Amino acid sequence: MTAPIELMAAQADCETFTLPTGARVFQRGALASAIYGVRRGIVELQGDQDVKTCYRPGELFSFRDIVWHQGMHHSDAVALTPVEVLRLDRLRFLNLVHNHPTLAILLIGQQHERLREQRTSGTCCY
Repeated sequence: MTAPIELMAAQADCETFTLPTGARVFQRGALASAIYGVRRGIVELQGDQDVKTCYRPGELFSFRDIVWHQGMHHSDAVALTPVEVLRLDRLRFLNLVHNHPTLAILLIGQQHERLREQRTSGTCCY
């Protein structure tokens, strides 16, 4: 199975950009119109009540925002290191999932790992 980041990178309209440490990928409250993937570096999502989640190379983020959060980002995304980030428009991402349905399973697995990490670290609220 091809990794989600590779499927995303192979899309013709996928944008690639680099940011220095401390730069924002996106800001809380901004329109969520794309999904992002980390190709190099570490991106931290900083949400409400000091909830922080790090994304590393090969991981996709913001897919929850484009699906479940009324089209708005619910956190700030900040580069913790110099990063190379991929950006794919929401419609292109949904087409990608349609053409590669196992991508949805991989994203569910990624989310499951996040929840296990949060539960283990005690940062998950019930």
